[in-house]
Amino acid sequence: MCGVVGLVGHGAVNQQIYDALLLLQHRGQDAAGIATNHGDTFSMYKANGLVRDVFRTRNMRSLPGNAGIGQVRYPTAGSSNEEEAQPFYVNAPFGITLAHNGNLTNWEQLKIEMFKNDRRHINTDSDSEVLLNVLAHEIQEAATGFSLDPATIFRAVSQLHKRVRGSYAVVAQIAGYGLLAFRDPFGIRPLCIGFSETENGPEYMIASESVALEGLGFRFLRDIIPGEAIFIDNDRKLYNLQCAENPTLNPCAFEFVYLARPDSVIDGASVYASRLKMGEYLAEKIRREFRTGEIDVVMPIPDSSRPAAMELALKLNLSYREGFIKNRYIGRTFIMPGQAVRRKSVRQKLNAIASEFRGKNVLLVDDSIVRGTTSREIVQMAREAGAKKVIFASAAPPVKYPNVYGIDMPTRDELIAHGRTDEEICREITADALIYQDLADLKRSISDVNPAINSFEASCFDGIYITGDISRDYLDRIEYARNHPKPVLEDVVRSQLNLNLARVD
Repeated sequence: MCGVVGLVGHGAVNQQIYDALLLLQHRGQDAAGIATNHGDTFSMYKANGLVRDVFRTRNMRSLPGNAGIGQVRYPTAGSSNEEEAQPFYVNAPFGITLAHNGNLTNWEQLKIEMFKNDRRHINTDSDSEVLLNVLAHEIQEAATGFSLDPATIFRAVSQLHKRVRGSYAVVAQIAGYGLLAFRDPFGIRPLCIGFSETENGPEYMIASESVALEGLGFRFLRDIIPGEAIFIDNDRKLYNLQCAENPTLNPCAFEFVYLARPDSVIDGASVYASRLKMGEYLAEKIRREFRTGEIDVVMPIPDSSRPAAMELALKLNLSYREGFIKNRYIGRTFIMPGQAVRRKSVRQKLNAIASEFRGKNVLLVDDSIVRGTTSREIVQMAREAGAKKVIFASAAPPVKYPNVYGIDMPTRDELIAHGRTDEEICREITADALIYQDLADLKRSISDVNPAINSFEASCFDGIYITGDISRDYLDRIEYARNHPKPVLEDVVRSQLNLNLARVD
């Protein structure tokens, strides 16, 4: 999962891109990068860490130019290799930088094709570098001379759509020409465009979420539709074209559950309003299946579940209380790599107000239950704070299957709901009772806000992969790769050194 931004302005854009990345920081805390364009020259700086830690004054001064792109990243498969921080750059043809949100499902096959057929070398194990080279190759194939026009660029994107599988929301710069943005034909990952009128003419901004536009004073124009490409040239003229043959809108349901900020609007649906609806539908299910008179208080697990919990309490006429206080200087536990790190961070991240729990039957509402580590720790914290009974409610259905489109939950064994009944999950997290949102109600929660959305990417809940290329063998391969990571060079050298020393002994 990542956040991307592209900006075409009249003056220096480095500060604006930095500010936009801060607004998208929730989408990735592993690495950050900015690439700017001045004339025919790119400047780029990227590194592991939060935006505020990656960039210093000297780095910002090294990023001149009135156009640029940026990205915040957390790794899909758990890798934190600094070489895979984005944007990526390729020097032929024309020079291109690219930042990508999503995950290609056929990147390994494409990497082989790039080497054998297209004579392009991929230097990392990042699918985004593969995507950049596919784009560069297709631009090279589409170009008829030493210059480009929007029609040529759009032909290249059309060919890219035919070769690439998976999810991708992309911003890219072509040296000397302009800014390109496009979205996969299924519209899995969000991407939108806004503008700002200045005395020198319009400025344009493209971002993963509308909150980044609004935070910088840009007016939201619209979402980029699935399969569409937008090109803004150096004269700030905007061109757009549908480049996919059969595009359909299938936004990721988990964006609305957890990933996106509540003040964003994705594909015409307010994330906040959708979460309120989740609480409303969950309240109806609780009313059907529980004696609500036994519940004394409703509490959210901050922050993503707060809208759902408030609406649930309102619909059930129950008291709403904030029982957990969040330390905002601890990263999101879902994004943190490694179970041990997540488990330790939960108690650093949340602290219980004992007086709100003591002697009460508490209904805890969370946005979702993924691995169960956080849920188990929170239930224990509630009991230690004096709760008499702990009921746990999830505003999302059980997460039973891996997500292969850019969310870091690729192995089935890590998912607490995979192969377990609700009763078994309840025992695992040590709650007195457990209730999940129904998948149909989750979808209704979003469709009620925007009826134009009638199809979703919800594979982590239902195991249906809309790109049609995911098999059990594919899932087995990515799980094997995750559980058997390639040793880094330092480990190889150390192992070889130890072996040689053993031989000497």
